[in-house]
Amino acid sequence: MRSPWRLPIALVTALVVAEAAVVVMRPRDRGPDPLPVRARAYFSPTEIERAEDFRTGQIWLGVGQMALGIGALVVMVRRPPRRLMALPRPVVAGAATAAAVAVVAGLAPLPLRAIARERAKDVGLVTQDWVGWVGDVVKSEAISAAFAGAGGALLVVAMRRAGRRWWVPGAVLLVAFGAVTVYAGPVVLDPVFNKFTPLPQGELRRDVLDLADRAGVDVGQVYEMDASRRTTAANAYVNGIGRTKRVVLFDTLIKDFTPAETGFVVAHELGHVHYHDLRNGLIWLAVVAPFGVWAAAALAERLAPRDAPLGPRAVPAVALSIALVMPPVAWISNQLSRDVERRADAFALALTREPAPFVDFERRITVQNVSDPDPPGVVQALFGTHPTTLQRIGQAEAFAREADRSAEVR
Repeated sequence: MRSPWRLPIALVTALVVAEAAVVVMRPRDRGPDPLPVRARAYFSPTEIERAEDFRTGQIWLGVGQMALGIGALVVMVRRPPRRLMALPRPVVAGAATAAAVAVVAGLAPLPLRAIARERAKDVGLVTQDWVGWVGDVVKSEAISAAFAGAGGALLVVAMRRAGRRWWVPGAVLLVAFGAVTVYAGPVVLDPVFNKFTPLPQGELRRDVLDLADRAGVDVGQVYEMDASRRTTAANAYVNGIGRTKRVVLFDTLIKDFTPAETGFVVAHELGHVHYHDLRNGLIWLAVVAPFGVWAAAALAERLAPRDAPLGPRAVPAVALSIALVMPPVAWISNQLSRDVERRADAFALALTREPAPFVDFERRITVQNVSDPDPPGVVQALFGTHPTTLQRIGQAEAFAREADRSAEVR
């Protein structure tokens, strides 16, 4: 008999555990508190208005995409693909059903994705033609369907072996999947969409290796990515663990920014490597996943057909449950992400001791990426994975003030 309290208890527990994990794992050494700064001190009224207009439209389109994806899953729960579910082997039926669900949920928001892309093109962010974009969509949906199919097969196996406790092996598999994708993603998935070239010998490579040596960080490999084939936006990131660890720089970053500005970005990414942020992210996932999957399982029990709460016929309900449980958990995890990014900024400032290039970089990249330097609080709280531009500039200004005071003392 289903307990009426199982679902609310599971949902509340998942959110409480996620928040507790954020509190425990929150970095303590995040640098000086940002000084209050005003957007108009660094950006023109035209730049601010342009960014705000672009941000507002993209947010609403993003919310609409989420709603359409969830709506497609609701339809799949109410009108499931019975022919796929009726395939003779349950594991195959589960894989086929999950793949179909992933494709439908991925294609449903496509019109709004196209509109968002066109708006990005209007502000100069998109360089890729429609044929290339459609090709990327096809590749992305194919990969999603393959992963979903594998997940659906394993879900049916877990249900057949563990019954209502399928969420226990499900959580283990989720964490394992996260670890495998972090390790293999840079060498298996990323090259499907972009070309990665080792940073050639020259001044920039020497600067990168010098920064890594000063930071005492094993940087792994440094790659240049051909981001310009899709966008004018500039960025950099670190991914991979162990032998696949790498720092990736957009070619737009290398082309459009000064060596000092690029060096700060590299120093920021070295901060992530120094503090093992990818590994810590997997630890956070390992702590939170069991409770999140338990909550999804409890919700799926309410949504799945009463005459078939387990097996292939439950796959759409599980997919919908995961889609509903994940956003609030992600909103909580964004708190940790913002603090981790702030710590990486502090690491870069301490390593380079050049706050001025950092401020210049933040101003220029915000304009180039058409980012809102000071988004509304609710937008930042829910969707912000990094500190706002003004917070990052404020931290650099605070670092500069502390450096000036230290110089006066000497």
